[in-house]
Amino acid sequence: MNDIANDISSTIGRRIRSERIMRGWSLTELADRSGVSKAMLSTMEHGKTSPTAALLVRIAAAFGMTLSTLIARAELQGGGLLREGDQPVWRDPATGYVRRHLSPVSDMPLELIRVQLPAGAKVSFPAASYAFIRQQIWLISGRLEFTEGSILHSLEPGDCLALGAPSDCTFHAPGPDAADYLVALARG
Repeated sequence: MNDIANDISSTIGRRIRSERIMRGWSLTELADRSGVSKAMLSTMEHGKTSPTAALLVRIAAAFGMTLSTLIARAELQGGGLLREGDQPVWRDPATGYVRRHLSPVSDMPLELIRVQLPAGAKVSFPAASYAFIRQQIWLISGRLEFTEGSILHSLEPGDCLALGAPSDCTFHAPGPDAADYLVALARG
């Protein structure tokens, strides 16, 4: 693992530990709430592994937050302007997808995230990760097949999709190019 990835993993791990301790939860309680093993949680908290998006979504949902919020809390210090060079960028080690948190930390219920999903890659999230948010997806370039429950949406550049009620979802970039898209999340 390179130094940048290791620093991000350590920062995310420290944030997971901090969120767990703020709630007065043991590792066992977080494991029960998230479905992630105590051993994996401990390894993450100590920055010894780069967690996948699937694991982080489960942990964030256990905390009642989005993946973006968890990453932002790990990386950002606050302020009204978030310069491009300071925007947290995270790469999923399992799929290679890159997630850039665009929004400054604030009390606004809106977050903007830019995602680049490599051609052929798929990322799935459980309905629980959408239980307390509403979101829209705007495809910038490439093609995106988005499965929402049993419904398949095929997006072309410029298409914008508003998601319905929480359901299991899968993002798939069928190729030949990566899918580059913006996700707008509204909490509450």
